[in-house]
Amino acid sequence: MSFDIDVTVQHGRRRIALSHRAQARIVALIGPSGIGKTSILNMVAGLLKPDQGRIIVAGETLFDSERRLNRPSAQRRLGYVFQDRRLFPHLRVRDNLLYGHRPPSSLSLDELAPFLGIAHLLDRWPGTLSGGEAQRVAMGRALMSDPRALLMDEPLSSVDPRRKAEILDMIRHIPDISQVPILYVTHDLDEAHRLEAEIVMIE
Repeated sequence: MSFDIDVTVQHGRRRIALSHRAQARIVALIGPSGIGKTSILNMVAGLLKPDQGRIIVAGETLFDSERRLNRPSAQRRLGYVFQDRRLFPHLRVRDNLLYGHRPPSSLSLDELAPFLGIAHLLDRWPGTLSGGEAQRVAMGRALMSDPRALLMDEPLSSVDPRRKAEILDMIRHIPDISQVPILYVTHDLDEAHRLEAEIVMIE
């Protein structure tokens, strides 16, 4: 489980940069809103091209400006969990989870649904779910794609505070059951501590 990120990009009037190497289950990027945390996540995902640098995830080079290597986003095998969940409204929960399924995934739906606490929701429509339930489904869909890493962008920003601690405990155990490391963006230091994450401050 590893992240080796050394990137720089000029984004509008701001220069966004990060140089960090981690051998950690969970790495949390922390800083105030607008500092560039999501831009760094998008560079790792292949949605934003760095001006220079390199990105290596779980031993696989995804970007290297010196080698002129820039693997397309669809080929990076990264699961991305957004703030707004982005579930398909016309598909039931089961079909949302299976939409990106890429065999041989290390997790089956029968294993993952109980772990996420959504086994009883499989026949529901996304529009009937609470914020916390929908985010669990979004995490499950990302994990079903057999990712080499999971990218999470403020995933609990709209979750009921009463449910947040419960979901954080679940996220903390994702690398244990899946061997998938997590790059987690938040402005909340308490969240990072609850996840037992390696903390990287973005200034």
